[in-house]
Amino acid sequence: MLIEDPFTQSTLFTLDFFKRLAKFSLVGVLALGITGWTVFEGLHIWVENVELACDQDGEVRRWEWDHEAEKWSGGGKGGTDTALGFKGRHAVRSAWIAENWGTGSAAIISRSNTFSRRGSQGTGSLDVIEARLEVAQTFMALAISIAESKMSSGKLRPQTIGELLARHASILERMGTRGALLQARPWYERVWAGLPAKGTDAARVALKLGDLDYRLGDFEDALAWWARTISLTQGTQQANLSAPELTQTIPSSPCAQRTLASTLVSLSAYYSTSGHLKQAQHVQESGLDFLRSIPSPSRISTASPPQALHSLFLLHRSSLLSIHLAEVLYALRAAPEQSIQWLTRAAESSERVALALAGLPFTHPDAPGSAIPHPPASEASLVPVYTKSNAMRKPAKSLLRDARRTAAEAWSLMGILKEGEKDGAEHALECYERALGWAGVAADRSGGIGEPGEGTPEAEWKVLWNNYVRVREATRKQMEKKTKP
Repeated sequence: MLIEDPFTQSTLFTLDFFKRLAKFSLVGVLALGITGWTVFEGLHIWVENVELACDQDGEVRRWEWDHEAEKWSGGGKGGTDTALGFKGRHAVRSAWIAENWGTGSAAIISRSNTFSRRGSQGTGSLDVIEARLEVAQTFMALAISIAESKMSSGKLRPQTIGELLARHASILERMGTRGALLQARPWYERVWAGLPAKGTDAARVALKLGDLDYRLGDFEDALAWWARTISLTQGTQQANLSAPELTQTIPSSPCAQRTLASTLVSLSAYYSTSGHLKQAQHVQESGLDFLRSIPSPSRISTASPPQALHSLFLLHRSSLLSIHLAEVLYALRAAPEQSIQWLTRAAESSERVALALAGLPFTHPDAPGSAIPHPPASEASLVPVYTKSNAMRKPAKSLLRDARRTAAEAWSLMGILKEGEKDGAEHALECYERALGWAGVAADRSGGIGEPGEGTPEAEWKVLWNNYVRVREATRKQMEKKTKP
């Protein structure tokens, strides 16, 4: 009978245990790796075939929202350019994921702006930007580098480089820092150089360059680009690039109409803030006449979603011009009633835009058919017909945010003017309350001072809230005096 050595038995057991542990660990690691890779590739396949797909709806194409849709190198077919290869296509999709879905947190990062392109030198301070935008622009820079290395092969689409440069410039522009804007400008200039000097694509790039130069303080260049935009959209020649002139010729292209409307707002803002008040008034009045002359549906509810979005876009741009005109008239010492009249129009137009995009009625739900306006709806969601459209989702979402801000600004300015009237405190309070409703909070909630809504900067909210609190206290004191015997 054999007697087993306890030491040998223990050693064999230990070796067998670690052997099985290594085997199961290896299987687990492989399973996790395969699962992770499958999820990673599945995510990229989803982005390629769903998120970056082109909208094939006929009405969307008729109203040319597909022209304004973001193109990520795939052109009219959507997706990405196959000639970019595995690494290049993944870089493009990773940029889209970072920009639209974030990086897992709302973190912000800082980077030095000491050096910028064109040899310009920054202030040496730190720029604070969103991490998702920094990650997105890093991936786009990699994709552009890969695309440029493949240009000699002749397999890239002719538009791929321009589309990637435009997307990279757009991300840099959204960062908002001076260094990022200086980096975005040469990208847009390269896109402009690669386009024929005609058509809506060239007009949209010219508008972007004009707005970019305006933000950088290069006003002469900005005026020249805006003049080119007007020429391209209206098919006219500008006699003087430093003094753009608008004619009453309505572009046949819906995209050109929207581009021209945005150009008028930019031109109006420049003249209004640079002291050229008479020129500003001329642009605003002629711009409003022009926008009113563009045919629009009698009822938004009867129009197709793309047509409705087009009409709402133009209506919102007219409300911006109305606010600018109200401010210019006040600066020219016109009667305050004139400014209040234009601000009222701006507030009503902006509210109609915001309510229509949220699918809400224009009148109060408790009094349908009456003249009582619908209460502010700062938290209402965009209607599904727009959220489900790749081409219309972003412009509709941006328009809803901007319409709420415009409504809040119009009511806030009306409140300031009403304060200057005799016994106008109560009317001013009503204006501020409605402004708060569109900016984030409709009324003073018990126990707190409320918070700004999406798209409302903290600084604007504080000014609006302080005005509301000041007038509310003044009104309360007036009421107390009236009730005293």
